[in-house]
Amino acid sequence: MKLERLSSAATISRYDRVIAVGTELIQTKVQDAISNARKREIHVLHRGPADAVQRMLNAVEPSSYLRPHRHADPPKSESLVLLRGSLGFVTFLEDGTPDTFIHLHPEKMLAVDCREGVWHTVVAFEPSVVFEVKNGPHAPATDKEFAPWAPAEGSIAAQAYLSRLKDLILGENERN
Repeated sequence: MKLERLSSAATISRYDRVIAVGTELIQTKVQDAISNARKREIHVLHRGPADAVQRMLNAVEPSSYLRPHRHADPPKSESLVLLRGSLGFVTFLEDGTPDTFIHLHPEKMLAVDCREGVWHTVVAFEPSVVFEVKNGPHAPATDKEFAPWAPAEGSIAAQAYLSRLKDLILGENERN
């Protein structure tokens, strides 16, 4: 399978009719995420940003901080299916209070579906890959609204916030 680099954080496979996602592609994305400065990497499966349904593999390393965000303009729902690893999915109330904690793990929970306009993030506990689906088209300027109450990516506070979220997820997981 030939991968074409779209950006420093994404690749795409150009195919005519069908593509199979196997362990080799997943391992390639894990390796790409390790070498990526943001410690995550996307592999696009749809044809391009104009497609009505956006499908991709998203590889996330444990040190990667994904700032909480929502898809509100236009409203978009999002689904994640765990293919490898272990990660947490967190939703937040409007004021930034963590609300829902879901630990995606191969022996317990495999997928999550999030309605449009809900503040959320993911945190990886180990090198992880998810199959992600959301509505298109993709417009980078409006795709995500970042939470004003969460630290910016790359800020000094981001790693401490990431650690706090991981502790909250694991604590909630132990209670359930």
